[in-house]
This record gives sequence, structure tokens and C-alpha cells, in this order.
Amino acid sequence: RRSCGEAPTTNDNSEKEEEDSKPAAADAASAAPSPPTATSNTENDEEAKPAKIEKPLDYILVDTPGQIESFSWSASGQIFSESLASAFPTVLAYVVDTPRCASSPNTFMSNMLYACSMMYRTRLPLVVVFNKTDVVGSEFAEEWMTDYEAFQTALDDFTAENSGDAATSGYYASLTRSLSLVLDEFYSGLHHCGVSAATGDGVSGFWDAVDRAAQDFEADYVSDLRDRVEERKARRRAKARHDMKRLERDMKAASVKDEE
Repeated sequence: RRSCGEAPTTNDNSEKEEEDSKPAAADAASAAPSPPTATSNTENDEEAKPAKIEKPLDYILVDTPGQIESFSWSASGQIFSESLASAFPTVLAYVVDTPRCASSPNTFMSNMLYACSMMYRTRLPLVVVFNKTDVVGSEFAEEWMTDYEAFQTALDDFTAENSGDAATSGYYASLTRSLSLVLDEFYSGLHHCGVSAATGDGVSGFWDAVDRAAQDFEADYVSDLRDRVEERKARRRAKARHDMKRLERDMKAASVKDEE
């Protein structure tokens, strides 16, 4: 009991503080994130899952941007190509700038030399893809690959038109002529096609060339891989025999020394 002039007791203060704190508690509750429900978790899981592929992929196209040298002659490039080849048929596609080859037979021969080095480095089937056929057709380049005389004629015409240029005289021109003769055998087992990345023209022919090269993979690369595995095993066995003979010889020499 209290008189009318007395201050409120502690209980009244606590009740008032509880009433004052209710709106703040309500605001805090509305600002705090609500715990996720089972339904929301399920929906998020479904959204996070990748879309199911209805049918298996026929091709996987892997782009390796950068310089040819860094991919072909580096350890990472070899590891990458061998890892793919150990899983499924793998084909290299060397993309050529067709308009630049049309401007100079020397550029064409340089591209063919790069393609040759890639094929013999990786031992994988290779498809030469002449790109930008919407600008310049690839018929001339494919003819140069199949007809040695046609390339020599084109090289003679280029030399006559640019007689004062260093690229048509001296060592460079002689090297181009020699390479054209050497690489003529290389062209016989090389797949090639013309493609326009801008218009999509020739893409079906590209996949046909890939299918033909994949057959070469099964016929040549797989058997070559088996031979290399057997050769590696034979070297290991020979090394093990050599080490064992060396160990026996050292043990015999040590025993003779102990007897002395």
C-alpha cells in the first residue's frame, strides 16, 4: 500500500520497462532473419544442382588460348593432352588464319610446320582448320596441301611479284621450298577442313573431320600407347636386374675384404 504522493515501486517500473521494451523487441524480431525452413532449403538445393543432361555428349571442345609454343612444348601442355587422351579419344585442332595464308605462301608453310610439330610432339591425330572462310575461301590452301606442284607455282608467282622483298629471296625462300618437299609426306595423313566461325559455315564438315581423326586415334594412338607402356615396363625390369647385379657384386667384394 502507498499514499497518493509516493513514487512508484520497483514492480511498476519493471512493468513499464517491459511495456517500453515490447516495441523494440518486436522491431528486433522483424529485423532478424528468420531461420530457413525445410521447404526453402529444398528449393535452394534444387536451384544449386546443375541441370541434368538428357543425353550424353558427343563432343567436348576444349579451347587452349595462348601461344602454340607455350602449349605444345611446355610440361603443362603435355600433361593436359595426355590426361585427356587417357580418358577418351582426343584430337587436336589447329586453327589457321586463312586470309593471312592467302597473302603469303611463306605464312602457309609456317603454319604447316607448327601443325607438324604439334602432331609429332603429342602423337595425337590432328585436324587443320582453315578459319575465316567467309573472308577468303580455303580451297587454295587445301589444294596446296594435296598438290605439290600447285604450291610451287603459287610460290613462284609470289616470288615474281615481290622480287625485292627479303621474304622471297635468300635463305627464307629456299627454306620454304625445301619444307614444301619434306612436308608433302606429312600432308598425306593430315585431316583438314574450312570453317567460318562468324557464319557457322563448314562446322558440320569440321565434326566429320574430327570423327575421321578419332578413328585414327583408336587405330594408331592406342596401340602406340600400349607399346610405350610395355617399353617403360621393360626399362624398369632391366634397371631392376642391373641394380640387383650391382648389389650382388658389391656384397661379394665386401665379403672378400672382410675375409682378408
